[in-house]
Amino acid sequence: MQILFVGYGVEAKQSAGYCAMYDICGARSDGKVLNCPFNIPSVKPDDLLSSKIQSLCPTITGNVCCTETQFDTLRSQVQQAIPFIVGCPACLRNFLNLFCELTCSPDQSLFINVTSTTKVKNNSTVDGIQYYITDDFGAGMYESCKNVKFGSSNSRALDFLGAGAKNFKEWFTFIGQKAGVNLPGSPYGIAFLPTPPVSSGMRPMNVSIYSCGDESLGCSCGDCPSAATCSSKAEVPTQKKHSCSIKIGSLEVKCVDFILAILYIVLVSLFLGGGLLHPVRGKKKTSQMGTLSEASGERNSVNQQKPDTIQSQMLQNTPQRNWGQLSTVQGHLANFYGKYGIWVARHPTLVLCLSVSVVLLLCVGLIRFKVETRPDKLWVGSGSRAAEEKQFFDTHLAPFYRIEQLIIATVQTSSHEKAPEILTDDNIKLLFDIQKKVDGLRANHSGSMVSLTDICMKPLGEDCATQSVLQYFKMKPENYDDYGGVDHVKYCFEHFTSTESCLSAFKGPLDPTTALGGFSGNSFSEASAFLVTYPVDNFVDNKGNKTEKAVAWEKAFIQLAKDELLPMVQAKNLTLSFSSESSIEEELKRESTADVITIAISYLVMFAYISLTLGDSPRLKSFYITSKVLLGLSGVLLVMLSVLGSVGFFSAVGMKSTLIIMEVIPFLVLAVGVDNMCILVHAVKRQEQELPLERRISNALMEVGPSITLASLAEILAFAVGAFIKMPAVRVFSMFAALAVLLDFLLQITAFVALIVFDFRRTEDKRVDCFPCIKTSKSSISAEKGVGQRKAGLLTRYMKEVHAPVLSHWIVKIVVIAFFFGLAMAGIALSTRIEPGLEQQIVLPQDSYLQGYFNNISTYLRIGPPLYFVLKNYNYSSESRHTNQLCSINKCNPNSLLNEIARASLTPELSYIAKPAASWLDDFLVWLSPEAFGCCRKFTNGTFCPPDDQPPCCPPGQTSCGLSEVCKDCTTCFRHADLSSDRPSTTQFKEKLPWFLNALPSADCAKGGHGAYSSSVDLQGYANGIIQASSFRTYHTPLNKQVDFVNSMRAAQEFSAKVSRSLKMEIYPYSVFYMFFEQYLDIWKTALINLSIAIAAVFVVCLIITCSFWSSAIILLVIAMIIIDLLGVMAVFHIQLNALSVVNLIMSVGIAVEFCVHITHAFSISTGDRNHRMKEALGGMGASVFSGITLTKLVGVIVLGFSRSEVFVVYYFKMYLALVLLGFLHGLVFLPVFLSMFGPAPRHVEGERQDHRPSVSSVP
Repeated sequence: MQILFVGYGVEAKQSAGYCAMYDICGARSDGKVLNCPFNIPSVKPDDLLSSKIQSLCPTITGNVCCTETQFDTLRSQVQQAIPFIVGCPACLRNFLNLFCELTCSPDQSLFINVTSTTKVKNNSTVDGIQYYITDDFGAGMYESCKNVKFGSSNSRALDFLGAGAKNFKEWFTFIGQKAGVNLPGSPYGIAFLPTPPVSSGMRPMNVSIYSCGDESLGCSCGDCPSAATCSSKAEVPTQKKHSCSIKIGSLEVKCVDFILAILYIVLVSLFLGGGLLHPVRGKKKTSQMGTLSEASGERNSVNQQKPDTIQSQMLQNTPQRNWGQLSTVQGHLANFYGKYGIWVARHPTLVLCLSVSVVLLLCVGLIRFKVETRPDKLWVGSGSRAAEEKQFFDTHLAPFYRIEQLIIATVQTSSHEKAPEILTDDNIKLLFDIQKKVDGLRANHSGSMVSLTDICMKPLGEDCATQSVLQYFKMKPENYDDYGGVDHVKYCFEHFTSTESCLSAFKGPLDPTTALGGFSGNSFSEASAFLVTYPVDNFVDNKGNKTEKAVAWEKAFIQLAKDELLPMVQAKNLTLSFSSESSIEEELKRESTADVITIAISYLVMFAYISLTLGDSPRLKSFYITSKVLLGLSGVLLVMLSVLGSVGFFSAVGMKSTLIIMEVIPFLVLAVGVDNMCILVHAVKRQEQELPLERRISNALMEVGPSITLASLAEILAFAVGAFIKMPAVRVFSMFAALAVLLDFLLQITAFVALIVFDFRRTEDKRVDCFPCIKTSKSSISAEKGVGQRKAGLLTRYMKEVHAPVLSHWIVKIVVIAFFFGLAMAGIALSTRIEPGLEQQIVLPQDSYLQGYFNNISTYLRIGPPLYFVLKNYNYSSESRHTNQLCSINKCNPNSLLNEIARASLTPELSYIAKPAASWLDDFLVWLSPEAFGCCRKFTNGTFCPPDDQPPCCPPGQTSCGLSEVCKDCTTCFRHADLSSDRPSTTQFKEKLPWFLNALPSADCAKGGHGAYSSSVDLQGYANGIIQASSFRTYHTPLNKQVDFVNSMRAAQEFSAKVSRSLKMEIYPYSVFYMFFEQYLDIWKTALINLSIAIAAVFVVCLIITCSFWSSAIILLVIAMIIIDLLGVMAVFHIQLNALSVVNLIMSVGIAVEFCVHITHAFSISTGDRNHRMKEALGGMGASVFSGITLTKLVGVIVLGFSRSEVFVVYYFKMYLALVLLGFLHGLVFLPVFLSMFGPAPRHVEGERQDHRPSVSSVP
């Protein structure tokens, strides 16, 4: 802030009515005038001068110690300060009194003592003075001004008028510094002292001081929070709301953890109590069921007596099925599959051709295949509140600019030391070299060359608004030495708004927080990083292909940074990170191709495993016959065909695919499809080999068809539930996945069954796998006789002879139940610790240049994203109360919008608001004020007259301007009498608002609105008294983690809702990231609702097919436990809740079905007591669940762990691996134990059990 102090006098006679300085006796080389040290009696001014003095200095009446020239100099200098503080009348009055008394007081010699003089053209001039002021006045003046805001820069006025002084002594020290040549400040030194020597006869200046809460000159609550009218308002809470917790001694636990621990102890106690009574109950039960056991023994003895015969041996290895136990639906399904199996076995070619042809027809839609990569189309659903608010902001105000950024930082030598300072001569010169490269960059767009100046944002219409410390040198290298190098930069940190030499090339102030990083507080000189930001214009509808031009330049900019800028910076032992607006989208496209090899390897590994597991135990002499390589390959091709069919169908109807679909669905459908392949082949292989092939196919489908159908329908429904999620990426994924799984299921029971028929025919005909045209010699047939008729495999024997007996022991059951319920309780407790969000570093390739950029953003940035509070339908008419309900200057409501924002910024840890808002309305009202006499002015013809330091008042290029002939007759727009309570009328507001928005800011009037507020007000249709849209800009605090972004958005929305209700106005917050983070505000609600619907859908399907409420409830319980435990795993591995994890959780419901439905189905059709039925179920289906479901998924998942993409490793490898392991443990450990204790009881008597069982004798 440039202020000249004028006065005059030398030989001191300290008494009332005497001056210490009078008149002007010379000037410095930079033009600053110097007072005469004349100690003379005060002078009586003429009436005109007296009235002029009293208009600015009402405390000075009668004689004065200043000439008209001195007063005009005083007036022109304080004119620069008035716009900063005019909104707080008490501060303004105290500030003016300080300089009025110094310059014109008739008793000047009582408190001014000239201590040194200097000769200028043989005239003595004042070079240093002592200014005695009471501490009460100094403290009162500081207190009245310390909270006054300067709107357009979102900061305190004292940051500019006092270099951020923390008390009045620091402020006076700043004011009293003697300014260097061509630098703002006093032309002579001023020593502010509280008490003069007693012998001097002097007394300190102590005019009346006004409190900012004064009734007549009171300030707004934003500028004076201590005012009585403000302190009565509800205070912002000073502490964050803590979740419920319980303290036990020195241990503090969450309430939910404590409740779960108590619940777990109660449940375990009940199970232990039941376990202790188990032996007694077991003995009673044994005696009561003796007859039944004998009958079962007699029935089973048939199989034990003749193990030599082929038929008996196969029956021994095949679980006894209680076909009478099937529900009506299951019975009908079994009968259907029995007849269908025979028909397929007789017509395999027809079935194969028809099924494949239908899916191939769907694949024709692939000609319309397109991939959606635009983030707003992927993550923002239709009807999104944030999307609608963004559209309103972009349409009525202006789209948020595109950001291209460089971060140049010093290298930290050790983790215990601070990083070296970045502000050195060499580093700034390097920055000039980098800027030269960027300025010379040209990008080719459709044959035309695009430069930065073609696309950059130019707030004042000429120069780019580049945010860089080079702006303190007007972006010109030749100014570096002329301005003073690094010292000038440090000077501008304190004077970036008030000093002409510190203003940017685009004529606006450059806040150091936007150009520096790695500092604490306001210690800008300690910064360890340069931030260089190039704002580029954005467009709603891409007028004139301007967006494409910007994208073309951005690509060239990134290439320049990689090829040239990075080596330049590294040569100076610095680090460089960089980004452009289109960087994320471009890197995501690259990411989509980064894991093609990983997915392909996963398919190959899965194919190899399928080929091995479908075949018999390898024997050297028969392997080329019993292997199933061709069948496995055909199965994998069918899976791929189902995926292509799904994508083709939706492409045909105009739906675009996504990267998630391309990466996940092939693996998902393969994992689901392989299970069915293994289960079907193993079921066929379990049949008696003496049966004809068509009967074996029929029996196998009767045995596993209902459970496959149940599992597939459950999976399809679980995926289909995702179609109701608003998030486009999740909704589209769910629809594609549901259709793909449906097509896969249909191909499994049609084309794959037909392929099984062909393969078994090949095996029986002794033809070579993969080369079925080659038939082995007759001599080998006898050697291979008995293929497929061997005893059960090792895994099957383990399940029957080891696994099932161990689980049937009552102590093991209690331990298993206690362990798994404990796991579920832990999962619930841990799930409360999952944070919403999706770290950008995870989504990007690990070798992306953006990885370092995002790390540096969180390390160095000291200011968060811009935050706008958007107001709809502001009624500015004089009849409306809206103006005082919004503004934050004098006479505004204590609870006005801007006062509330300022109050919220006092607790940034809660509100995430870093600063008070920049208010176009406050600045407009100040600009109109008669006190700001250098701002709103008019010529005699009524047109706008700019400040004296702007053309036409001051010719372009002239360094200093006085009162020019052109503007000498300009007058202020209004007198106080013209305004009503300092507020304009409707007509005055309507006329002067365009003037304000077009007025350029300058030293004589820093409140001009052009540039700072050009896009803050929508003038369309404003003439009717209503401004449809306007915004007030502030900043969020630095947001380093995803949870910070989510919480900041939630806090801003809650704040806006509260203020909107209070003021009865429509206000909403907007920041550029809100549209993408809106999903996380209710991501838990979305996840829980969709998981509940998916699990409920599975329950309904199970209930319809099994007609057993208890069986369905058990399946539901196991699935719920798997999902809960998976949530616990997410918390342990710090996996966030987002669209990807929600998709995975919903998908897990479908996959979890497979781990439990087959065992439950086998249990339901087995005979005997619960223990016996559990053993039979594990013996029959345990091996298939382990080898056909667990191992197949495990093999494919492990390959994903080698992915180059961290998103694959975190969200697919870790989550799928956890799902497979949890599914295996629950399906083969917990579920059998639970069924053996609480499984559904048989519904039919023993005599009915063989009614529906297919018999060997019935085979034709």
